[in-house]
Amino acid sequence: MMRSRNWRQHLHSQLSKAQKEAVMHKDGPMMVLAGPGSGKTLVITKRIQYLISHYQILPQRILVITFTRAAANEMKERFWRLAGETLPVSFGTFHSVFFTILKYAYHYSADNILPEHKKYDFIREIITDHELEIDDEADFMRQIIQEISLVKGQMIPLAYYHSGCCGDEVFKEIYRAYEEKLHENRWIDFDDILVYTYELLKEREDIRKAWQQKFPYILIDEFQDINKIQYEIVKMLAGETKNLFIVGDDDQSIYKFRGARPELMLNFPKDFENTRQVILNRNYRCGEEIVQVAEDIISYNTKRFEKKMQPSIGSNTTRTKLP
Repeated sequence: MMRSRNWRQHLHSQLSKAQKEAVMHKDGPMMVLAGPGSGKTLVITKRIQYLISHYQILPQRILVITFTRAAANEMKERFWRLAGETLPVSFGTFHSVFFTILKYAYHYSADNILPEHKKYDFIREIITDHELEIDDEADFMRQIIQEISLVKGQMIPLAYYHSGCCGDEVFKEIYRAYEEKLHENRWIDFDDILVYTYELLKEREDIRKAWQQKFPYILIDEFQDINKIQYEIVKMLAGETKNLFIVGDDDQSIYKFRGARPELMLNFPKDFENTRQVILNRNYRCGEEIVQVAEDIISYNTKRFEKKMQPSIGSNTTRTKLP
């Protein structure tokens, strides 16, 4: 492993000023606003390395959360290549990390997770049992499943939810019947992984503190796509130390249809006092013309962090390697 002095010299030669500030951060909340092509993955992996090599943080006390399994695996492999060894830093998605918490608490296994096709079978049975007249059954089931997910992910009380695909009372009946079928078979769906983790950590202080102690350093990628219940769980896991390092771009939220709320990122500095903020505003991927067009378009969004991307190259036909 690279010694601390050599590693510091390596940082100064490889990273921009903003990237170095993010990488060298240790304690407390930090928000990294990373525009497209700004080297955010590089910053995350180098920050993990710096925590270990310079601050002597044990690798197994660092948790890195991403939104997809592919992104988690890629991040892990890039870090291992950077470190030159397979250090035991934990990489995972929100669902995989939270399901691990449930496995220890409730002894769940993968067999307890409702298969996607079974979810549709349940909804179809409920439609039949309630003798609902549906024009397009496939589309209706898709919408119902999406709305059930929205209610759970946004922590919306069922009594106050207004369905967009059927009457409110019909939706409530379907929702309750669906939940009954889950409980009867001791199944949980992917949204329940979040709901049950939230309830567990909120109600059990001993379990909450155990996981806070296990992972005192948490890094989250693509934070702009987080939903309400994921955010509430993360806040509990951060605990009193609040060593939460979030990376994202409120201009790039792509999962609003699944309940993503980029405004949660906008409120992060209010929820976490003394948040340090770094803006990675140099685009190493695109040339001046493309960057300017993107800036012109996104300027119409008024609810955003103020930032202006700068191209590292002058032509959109040339590409520059990340530092």
